[in-house]
Amino acid sequence: MAERDTDQVRRRRVFYIPGYDPIPPRRYRELYRREGATQAAISGYGLELTPRPAGIAQGWEVQARIEGAEVVAEVEVLVWSDIVRASMGQSVAGSYLRLIRTGWAYLHSGAFVRLMRLRRGPAIVALYPVAVLLGQLALALAAAVVAAGMVAAVPGLPYAGLVGLVSGALALGAVLHLFRRADRRFFAHYLMHDYAFTAQSGGAWPPALEVRMAEFAARINAALRGNYDEVLVVGHSSGAHLAVSALAEVIRAGLPPGAPALGFLSLGQVVPMVSFLPEARRLRADLRDLAGSDALTWVDVSAPGDPCAFALCDPVAVSGVAPAVRHGPLVISAAFRQTLSPARLRAMRWRFFRRHIQYLCAFDQPGDYDYFRITAGPATLAARFAGRAPSKSRIERAENRHTDCA
Repeated sequence: MAERDTDQVRRRRVFYIPGYDPIPPRRYRELYRREGATQAAISGYGLELTPRPAGIAQGWEVQARIEGAEVVAEVEVLVWSDIVRASMGQSVAGSYLRLIRTGWAYLHSGAFVRLMRLRRGPAIVALYPVAVLLGQLALALAAAVVAAGMVAAVPGLPYAGLVGLVSGALALGAVLHLFRRADRRFFAHYLMHDYAFTAQSGGAWPPALEVRMAEFAARINAALRGNYDEVLVVGHSSGAHLAVSALAEVIRAGLPPGAPALGFLSLGQVVPMVSFLPEARRLRADLRDLAGSDALTWVDVSAPGDPCAFALCDPVAVSGVAPAVRHGPLVISAAFRQTLSPARLRAMRWRFFRRHIQYLCAFDQPGDYDYFRITAGPATLAARFAGRAPSKSRIERAENRHTDCA
């Protein structure tokens, strides 16, 4: 294999790990296509998507002309949406049972109080499905009482009390079912499944996810043996802590001789939601090992304007597992107030999920964070952020009560 220029990229392999999302990966291809075209028009570069190359099950290829260079990026989505779908029960009763179990997991372990100390925004967002589901239950119970009372008050009705009770139970089930069907507007059941999936084993990875992350590590390892100038792993939301564990496996196995530059871009991470739980020993060890390795460049991007992320929280430091010698991550802000127009900010004011995926979208006035330059531009992640100071507003205080590692 020819000697590589350590900074210049002509061919890149990108692995994208999405968050807890049951939707097929073509959604991310269309998002990249649409937002990439918008960013290219704003920033004055060329970006064109072509069908996925051979050997990539889910993904696409990007032909880019950025900063005077032509770059080819092969993007592969590392899929775990099937695991997400399998974890999302359809029964209403199941959602309420998960509410009880998840609430107990975070309260009993002391994690929730410490998460509130760290960043109130995502902790309050975590309370949203609890409040909505309990509110829906209250309305359903009220409808049940009204229905039972109306039926029981019918003159001369045989077994009026029993019929009223049955009518109330039917009304309760019907109202809760209607709310469940309308969850695309409320996202309460979806979020409860998300938090329950994280908390189901006290922060330990479920067996199905352990197997999948081993497959992710194998895919990354194979790319590191390919003819690329950079292998870049992007983890968004819950996908960030999956990427941490997959990359830790890669690092511990050792990079192959002559491997391309290895970069890790974590976006809108929610690592403390897992690492603060008592059984998350594997993740805490992976955070420690990844931060202590100089075999890769790790840049963590978030924004205080994203209430769903632990914005500017150093995921290693706040988890209490920072090694004595650290090489990452570089924690920086996407600075929504400076990089998005007032009109766009107003449009997203109450759209919390839209803000959470902004990292994958176009910016009106991009600063040094430009998702499309990073994934399809001619500079490695290390070169692009060389000399970049971390955000002055970053949070590094260790709030985690549980710091033992696997």
